[in-house]
This record gives sequence, structure tokens and C-alpha cells, in this order.
Amino acid sequence: MAQARFRFYAELNDFLPPERRFVEFPYEFLDIATVKDRIESFGVPHTEVDLILVNGDPVDFSYRVRGGDRVSVYPVFESFDIAPLARLRPEPLRDPRFVLDTHLGKLAAYLRMMGFDALYRSCFEDEELARISREERRILLTRDVGLLKRGSVTHGYFVRETDSRRQLAEVVRRFDLARLATPFTRCMRCNALLEDAPKPEILHLLPLHAAAAYEQFRMCPQCRRVYWQGSHYDRMRKLIEAL
Repeated sequence: MAQARFRFYAELNDFLPPERRFVEFPYEFLDIATVKDRIESFGVPHTEVDLILVNGDPVDFSYRVRGGDRVSVYPVFESFDIAPLARLRPEPLRDPRFVLDTHLGKLAAYLRMMGFDALYRSCFEDEELARISREERRILLTRDVGLLKRGSVTHGYFVRETDSRRQLAEVVRRFDLARLATPFTRCMRCNALLEDAPKPEILHLLPLHAAAAYEQFRMCPQCRRVYWQGSHYDRMRKLIEAL
């Protein structure tokens, strides 16, 4: 029986059982399979991987693991370029746009609050999410490991946290988003870019307290939702500053 040795680095260890985390471990096999298949057999989605070294040399997902190989697997480096070391996807997405799985609606709203293009619908099926991610070059955010293992998905991320605010902090940190944020420029409901709205033109859409207290407004051109800098704005601004 052939044997290879694997080691996973950084957050890739989140997918491994405790005894295989942060250590090199042996793997015995009879069949010949690609390194992508071997990696995913351990529970690690290929979208989380950006560099594979076999015996010190970079390989792609099609490499077939042989007996005696030492395989080192590294996570996605979205915030800096490792192209000279043969990264595994076409290129990092320098202008990050997202599509979110159906259970991440609050995270989608928070990303929109920070000005990021975050496509979300509660009715998306897995196949549609994978297609949108591929065709529109969007990073797929999900807590479904199986979805990230689809071969058609090239840019994706498994969200570890379960609380929506912690999820936001995790994604901001993971993709180095703080420097790219343009807060309060998108509609939190439908993702469209907001437009300035003269008060006389939208007066009929405003609640009485907003009409009396504020003069500057923005409106979503798609769903016609109106925004102003009330108490909700102050709470969200504090959240963004903390991030």
C-alpha cells in the first residue's frame, strides 16, 4: 500500500479532526487520485486552497498523488499576490464582490452597509449559487462545505462564525476589506447603489419625524427605500468604526 504525507496550514486546519491539525500526518492509499480529490477527502474544500507544494514544488489540482509524496497545502491569499508560486485559481479578486448562501442574509445586509456588492436571495439553489459565483466572478460565502467542493466554484469561503456581526468581522479580516469600504453607499435591502434624493421630491415617502428633523436623504433607485442619518445610522457607524 502506497503512503503519502500531508500537512495543512493556517485556517485550513479548521476542517480537520484534532489529531491532524498543524501536524504532518501519513495517508495510505491503493487507488490513484488527484491531489484535489485527496484534499477534499479530508474535508477541506478546494476553494479554501491557493497553493499546493509536493516535495517542495508547486502543483495544480490535477496532480496525481504518488507514494512517498510530501504534500503541503496552504490557504487562499486574497490580500496579496502569490502568482510567482503558481496559485491555483486564475487570479485573486482585487475588487471583491460576493454572492451569499441563503442562510447568510444578515451578513449580506452588513456587507452592503459597508458598500460592498453582496448578491443575496433567500431562494437561491446551490447550483444557481455556483453558477453566479463562476459567471459573475463573485466570492461565494457559505457555511455549507459541500457547496464549496463543487468543481465549478473557483472563489469561495467557508464562514466559520455563526453570529452575523462576528461573521462580518471575520469576512472583513479575511479579505482585507477595511481599506476598500465605502459605507452607506448601497441599499441594505436590494444591493443597488444609493442616489441623492432632494427632500421635496420624497417628502411623501418620509415618516413625520424624519421629515421634521432631517434635510439630507438618499434613496434606492430600485426599491425606493429612503435613508437618512438617524439613530440607526449612528449605531451602524459605530459598528463600522469598531471593525
